[in-house]
Amino acid sequence: MKIYKYHTQYQKEMSFSEVKATNAEFTKDKLVVKVYPIRKMMGEDAAREVSEVIRKLLDIKDEINMIFAAAPSQSDFMKALITDGSIPWQRINAFHMDEYIGLEEEAPQGFGNFLKERIFGKVPFKSVHYINGQSSDVESECSRYSELLAKYPVDIVCLGIGENGHIAFNDPPVANFNDPKLVKVVELELACRQQQVNEKLFDRLNLVPTHAITLTISALLKADYMFCMVPASNKAEAVYRTLNGDVSEECPATILRTKENAILYLDKESASLLK
Repeated sequence: MKIYKYHTQYQKEMSFSEVKATNAEFTKDKLVVKVYPIRKMMGEDAAREVSEVIRKLLDIKDEINMIFAAAPSQSDFMKALITDGSIPWQRINAFHMDEYIGLEEEAPQGFGNFLKERIFGKVPFKSVHYINGQSSDVESECSRYSELLAKYPVDIVCLGIGENGHIAFNDPPVANFNDPKLVKVVELELACRQQQVNEKLFDRLNLVPTHAITLTISALLKADYMFCMVPASNKAEAVYRTLNGDVSEECPATILRTKENAILYLDKESASLLK
C-alpha cells in the first residue's frame, strides 16, 4: 500500500501518524482507490487531479466533454474545482447524468438546478446541456440527450456512488452493464429514494419522485477518465461492496473495477469498513 503526500495545511489538524494511518492509495483490479483523513482534503485532491487531466486533454483537443453528478458527496470537489484558475472552461461542454421526472422546474432538488447553483452557473463553460425532467414526452427527451452524447463523446465523468451501489440512477433492479441505450427512464428503488430523505434533500419519502431519466452504465463507461468521489459514513457499506463483492449489477458500482483510468476517492468514514 502506497502512502502519498498530504497537504501541509492539514498538519495542524492531525498528527503525522494519524495522517499516515489514513492516507493510503491502493488498487483493486483496475480501479485506483485513494483514502483521505477528511472529506475536504479528498475533494480538493480530486479537483486537482481532474484539473490535471482536463489540461492534459486540452493539450491535444480543441474542446472536451464532461459529465457531472448532482449530490452532496460532490460538493467539496466542486467547490475546489471552480476555484482552479488554470482550467479553460470555455473549451469544455458540460452534461449531467440524471434528473428526476416531474419536479417543478425551479425545485432545488432538481439535479440541473443543483449543478447550476454549484458549478454550471459559476464558471464559463462553452456549453451546458440540461436533462429536461419536465418534458411531456420523456422518451423523446431520452432520445434528444442520447443524440447530444453521441455528438459530444464523453472524455471525463465525475460521479459518486449511492447507498445501494448505484451509479447515476442505475439502481440494482435496472442496472445493465451492457445496456444498448445511452439514456433511459427508470423507476427508482425504495432504498435510493430513502437516501434522498436521509440526506435531507426531501422532507418525506412521498415527496421523492418515483421515476427519473438517467444516463446508462454503458454511457458512463464510454468516458476516457472516471473520477468517483464518495465521502461519509452512510456510504461505507456501498464502498465495501464495490471493492469486495463480485462485479455484478447487484452492486452497479463494482463495474468501476474493470475501468482503466478510474479513481475512487474516499474519506476515513466511507472507508471505515475496509481492512
